[in-house]
Amino acid sequence: MKAMILAAGRGERMRPLTDHTPKPLLKVGGKPLIVWHLERLAKAGFKEVVINHAHLGEQIEQVLGDGGQWGIHIQYSPEKIALETAGGIANALPLLGTEPFLVANGDTFTEIDFGVLKHALQANNHAHLVLVNNPPQHPNGDFAIEAGRLKNIGEKMLTFSGVGVYHPDLFASVTRGEPAKLAPLLRQAIAENQATAEYYQGVWHDIGTPERLNSLDEALKLRAS
Repeated sequence: MKAMILAAGRGERMRPLTDHTPKPLLKVGGKPLIVWHLERLAKAGFKEVVINHAHLGEQIEQVLGDGGQWGIHIQYSPEKIALETAGGIANALPLLGTEPFLVANGDTFTEIDFGVLKHALQANNHAHLVLVNNPPQHPNGDFAIEAGRLKNIGEKMLTFSGVGVYHPDLFASVTRGEPAKLAPLLRQAIAENQATAEYYQGVWHDIGTPERLNSLDEALKLRAS
């Protein structure tokens, strides 16, 4: 299975840090956010990784190279303008192939076991999401889980972690090179009973502000000492 890391976002809320550094290259615990993902993907046995980029994307390519230092092969999917989540994934489909693939947001920090997700997408399904507890900045959540199925509304609403496994067919309606949001595609998959989910209660951080970046950095340094 191939993996994709989404790294094209501008990171407006992280300014001024992201004026000169793409958000996935901001460091926590002495390493860029995206490197933590690459290390975990390599450990989980992934060999092929696709990374999209837009804002300051050349820096990402310069820092990560071909991925050889982690024992993986990185291909890049550059975007002249950020195509949003579904648009970025659809644009990268020629690199991802015709089989299901894993996707992770490049601006999160998590210890989700990517290896387990290799077999998460069941036959005839188009999406499998990892949901987490709602962080303070997103108290109402995004989706619910009912008997393993992804639901729009439920008794316990949870937040989408940004980690999911998708079948290329999920993006069949998206025109390559045009911006497109992921949520409408997921809602459609839910309506057609083609989406599953799991609830992860381990380490997960959405690095959306400089304050959250600093907090995680301090926690990781303390853990390593």
